[in-house]
Amino acid sequence: MDENFEKYSILHNFNVSRETCIDFEKFITLILKKNHEINLISKKTEQNIRERHIIDSAQVIDFIDLNDNICSDIGTGAGLPGIVLAIMMKNLNQPMKFNLYEKSHYKSSFLKEISKKLNLNIDVIKKDIFKTTNLKSGTVIARAFKPLPVVLELIYKNFSSYKNLILFMGKNGKQTLNDAFNQWDFEYKEKKSLTNEDSFLLNIKNIKKKFE
Repeated sequence: MDENFEKYSILHNFNVSRETCIDFEKFITLILKKNHEINLISKKTEQNIRERHIIDSAQVIDFIDLNDNICSDIGTGAGLPGIVLAIMMKNLNQPMKFNLYEKSHYKSSFLKEISKKLNLNIDVIKKDIFKTTNLKSGTVIARAFKPLPVVLELIYKNFSSYKNLILFMGKNGKQTLNDAFNQWDFEYKEKKSLTNEDSFLLNIKNIKKKFE
């Protein structure tokens, strides 16, 4: 167990306590067990689940606006990053609630089970986010969900209010970001990923469409 905890040392700047790591390990155990029944994560990433999924998800916490009381994960799947961030907020004694959108019945049931077992402040919303309108949130976050232009359109059309949007960008992210400005205006900050030298994180605000 201590060897596994050492892997979280890369998150030392984010106040990750031993209690948080214990919850991470419980979450990992439950994911790996359930992954034999339903496809939660790629089988190829099971061996490096801590770095590939848990740490990768956790590193965005400093982009979340703690002045707001709701964070929405719009394509949560296995609870990545929503469950990971809810674990961190719980152990930081932050009252933030997480809305996890997942249209799959089986994944939604799994997420509710995790939330109950780990005592997390989570609402699992079994809906198609693209068919849900007038949404309100503080931070909105998406990981391995849809391409940047699709997510921008979704936020612009379906959210009546939000504070910021956090996205995980891959090796072609720079070109995708540059191309997005052909249709969109927005403010953004970026930071390099802790888990992949070709990836980076985006913190986007004030999304506006150039041509209606």
